[in-house]
Amino acid sequence: MDWSKNFSAAITICNKEGIITYMNDLAAETFSNDGGYNLIGKNLSGCHSKNSNDKIKEILKTGIPNVYSIEKNGKKKIIYQAPQIENKEIIGIVELSIEIPFDMPHHIRS
Repeated sequence: MDWSKNFSAAITICNKEGIITYMNDLAAETFSNDGGYNLIGKNLSGCHSKNSNDKIKEILKTGIPNVYSIEKNGKKKIIYQAPQIENKEIIGIVELSIEIPFDMPHHIRS
């Protein structure tokens, strides 16, 4: 069972060369204007600015995740881009794009 296929966050995975290797249904829907599932096998550098491509290279080099929030088309999302690691080696990047409420509770726990 592929639990991620219908997961409620968009999941996109690329390899070390920036080639998209996986998209779940929500990621394909989110990027439908850019080709949706047809983006699998394509390099994501063509879809990003120089600044974004530099950040992707940095994640692949350092293994440090990139986390930020965006607002687009009336939706607020948190974007979490982290290295995909196998046998202690960075093999790519996993991106989670999660829709979040505009007024979201924040709890401090001890």
